[in-house]
Amino acid sequence: MRNATGVPGLMRLGMYFIEILIVAAIYVGCYYNVLSPGSNGWNDTSPMFTNLFLLIVLSYAIGSVFRPITFFYRSSRQGSIVSNVTVLVIIMILLTILFMGLRGHHSFLLPMRFLGMWVAIWSALVAVRYLARYFIRIFRSEGHNVHHVVFVGGSDNILELYREMENPFYGYQVEGYFAEVPMTTFPEKFRYLGKVADCVPYMQSHNIQQLYCALPSAMADDIRPIINWCEHHFVRFFSVPNVRNYLKRTMQLELVGDIPVLSIREDPFSSLTNRVVKRFFDLVVSVLVMIPFWLIVYPIVAAVTKLTSPGPVFFRQKRNGLNGEEFYCIKFRSMKVNKEADSLQATKDDPRKTRWGDFLRKSSIDELPQFINVLRGEMSVVGPRPHMVKHTREYSELIDKYMVRHWVKPGITGWAQVNGARGETRELWQMEDRIQKDLWYIENWTLWLDLRIIWLTVWHGIVGDKQAY
Repeated sequence: MRNATGVPGLMRLGMYFIEILIVAAIYVGCYYNVLSPGSNGWNDTSPMFTNLFLLIVLSYAIGSVFRPITFFYRSSRQGSIVSNVTVLVIIMILLTILFMGLRGHHSFLLPMRFLGMWVAIWSALVAVRYLARYFIRIFRSEGHNVHHVVFVGGSDNILELYREMENPFYGYQVEGYFAEVPMTTFPEKFRYLGKVADCVPYMQSHNIQQLYCALPSAMADDIRPIINWCEHHFVRFFSVPNVRNYLKRTMQLELVGDIPVLSIREDPFSSLTNRVVKRFFDLVVSVLVMIPFWLIVYPIVAAVTKLTSPGPVFFRQKRNGLNGEEFYCIKFRSMKVNKEADSLQATKDDPRKTRWGDFLRKSSIDELPQFINVLRGEMSVVGPRPHMVKHTREYSELIDKYMVRHWVKPGITGWAQVNGARGETRELWQMEDRIQKDLWYIENWTLWLDLRIIWLTVWHGIVGDKQAY
């Protein structure tokens, strides 16, 4: 359910003002505590101090244009706060580096000691937005900033929408519904207000801010007068398409000429901004992982693998990635060299596994070389796990919407893997469950969700996962 109206302009401006103060305060604190006053010619009277201060504030203002505050929206998801702030801070960093470079100053952002300033800004903005959202929801639940709503129509969509709006945190006061006959399936507290023709007279005598209409297009002659009245009396009119019986997902409304069209698969990765953010996140995480990987993990794993089993250190297997394209997925070899490696799934007591390989699998260390795939752009840190080419051919014929999982890059770990859908799939329903979880991830992605999945993956690696074999 999308947000119907924004918050009053003063509240939004007030929030921006508070955040600018936070950003400015963190910069000043960082300046005096990280850089010694007067070192390198920097002091509180230096033009550099003032110019950089204005630059960081300006970068926040520019970043807010591309990633405005959205947590006021009643439909805003929890993860959207983290995602929006992350994009905002990335924009601020890039703009600051760009402007500093154009002015010939290259030393300020390079030292790692200034990484703390950006982390502090990110943390503070996330914290203040969550805190503000909490107080806004409490404010609405106590009867303030409430929108009075009426429904027109008696479809199941109306009932589902009513149940969503019952949540007091959203700040809706549902007056009731209009339909040609009372709906016996509706709860008693969802009041029947009369026939469709009674809608306009009712609104003339009541303070209604929003109207949601689910009447069929065949009743266009009844709908037009309601729309006209709403347009002339500052009541927001929303059309509720009757697609619930066969579509239960987020959709995007588009216009083809003058014809409205609903897109049923408008996932978050359709946005260029989200794709850039995810790629930036992948690169940062991969670089941080690959440094200790090559220095510590690889020498140890390579040595033990060579000592315990003849064959290569790495195992490369052709799998399907973005748009179904084939690529070679890289892993540490955990099995004896065998002819069935590209066609047969590993089982719990698979005789092909070595004792060392069994440890690599249970600890998920065997997956670490896939960060090479991430750096090459073939995979993402988080996403649907890539399947063998043979399995893609088989399951695409057996499972509806199976190929939708290839609309995004495959991941080293994923939502399905941290929710029990990992390992061998002996029965078709097991793969179907995995695909459903993959599709849910694609449609509900946020950066916060990726961070949560990474944490769960690390945790499972520490405590052990029964499905890791």
